[in-house]
Amino acid sequence: MALDMTSPSASLPRPIAAIVLAAGKGTRMKSARHKVLHEIAGRAMIEHLLAEVDLLAPARLVTVIGEYGGQLRAGLGDRVAFAEQAEQLGTGHAVQQAADALEGFEGDVLVLYGDVPFVRASTMRRMVERLHQQDAPACVVLGFEPADPLRYGRVIADPEGRIEKMVEYKDASEEERSCSLCNSGLIAADAKALFALLEQVGNDNAQGEFYLPDVVNVAAAEGRPSAVVTCDNPQEVAGINSRAELAAAEAQWQELKREEAMTAGVTLRAPETVFFSWDTQIAEDVVVEANVVFGPGVSVASGAHVKAFCHIEGATIGANAEVGPFARLRPGTILESGSKIGNFVEIKNAVMGEGAKANHLTYLGDASVGEGANIGAGTITCNYDGYFKHRTKIGPRAFIGSNSALIAPINIGADAIVAAGSAVSRDVADGELRMVRAEQLVKPGWADRFHDAMRRKKKAAKE
Repeated sequence: MALDMTSPSASLPRPIAAIVLAAGKGTRMKSARHKVLHEIAGRAMIEHLLAEVDLLAPARLVTVIGEYGGQLRAGLGDRVAFAEQAEQLGTGHAVQQAADALEGFEGDVLVLYGDVPFVRASTMRRMVERLHQQDAPACVVLGFEPADPLRYGRVIADPEGRIEKMVEYKDASEEERSCSLCNSGLIAADAKALFALLEQVGNDNAQGEFYLPDVVNVAAAEGRPSAVVTCDNPQEVAGINSRAELAAAEAQWQELKREEAMTAGVTLRAPETVFFSWDTQIAEDVVVEANVVFGPGVSVASGAHVKAFCHIEGATIGANAEVGPFARLRPGTILESGSKIGNFVEIKNAVMGEGAKANHLTYLGDASVGEGANIGAGTITCNYDGYFKHRTKIGPRAFIGSNSALIAPINIGADAIVAAGSAVSRDVADGELRMVRAEQLVKPGWADRFHDAMRRKKKAAKE
């Protein structure tokens, strides 16, 4: 999902706080991991939401947790305050648990959901701004109109968006269910007013729970109408409760990211087969072929060409560099301008200098390769001794022959040549040839005699 990178905080009339509800058990996900920590595009769904909230510069941020709350404390750390909902008594009850964390706060509150990750900062801002329009609604609800309203709660409102009634599907009449304006669950309100309204919410309903939307009905009974703001795209408020919905959210995000990339000047040969991460950065005039996966932490400069069936994570790809096909770039990889990583090459925590090449069947780990150097097929850097990692340094224009093993720590000098099939364990000076091979033994006729003997032996075994 493309983030709204404007700065909404400047126009907000008052300080804001955000309450993110994440106390649900997420049983439909069938996982030992907290539901909101499941990832979309390599990023926990709640992190997608918090990134948008951060654009509003909230004065306070509270996450309401329940079962598996320890995972959220570990994952989010001290970025947010936490409130615990020990019993699952409904969304209204969950919001009440944040009261202590917001004690003394003077401003507006947004109530959000950790499993509704794609709400944009601009939408949140519209909700807060609506609170301060001339009619001064008690609450602002975010509504949406899906193609199929299903079992969503309904928002009964007049043409000007003033809410007449909020009703859960289970408690709605047939006439109310015919309304297409649905409740996303997101609400904005003055902090003190919200908690005062929650004190009056009861649980006389089909579920026996304290529903957050009932604050609208309580305020209406006091003669204080609320208002609804409608989001343009129902997918923005899509909730994620199962693996299937998680997959659908991933597909939704990827589709938008691909469109965004192509609009920015990136060529995707088979867009539906390319998968981006939440932080992938790709410049214009990059070509990406089919079946390429970008993990977190990748940037690709203009003119680079990523060929088919590559997996790239934590890597920086320079201008006009080539990758693949069938290459794996692991974290710490830097490909400088015009360098090339070819088929069945794996590189990790290594730098390929300008114009350097490793065309096929190579592993380069914990290494630096100078500009213009050539790494022959089958070369490996032996970087791990079972306890520690060691570095290999290959100088500019060096030539490493095929099927060589460079046993780190080791330095290969500028313009040096390592002969094919060498296992090099000592430094090679600039301009030096290093050949490390056992003496070849020649035994004329030995193979013929061996084959004759084995054939006779095999024949005897059959008789």
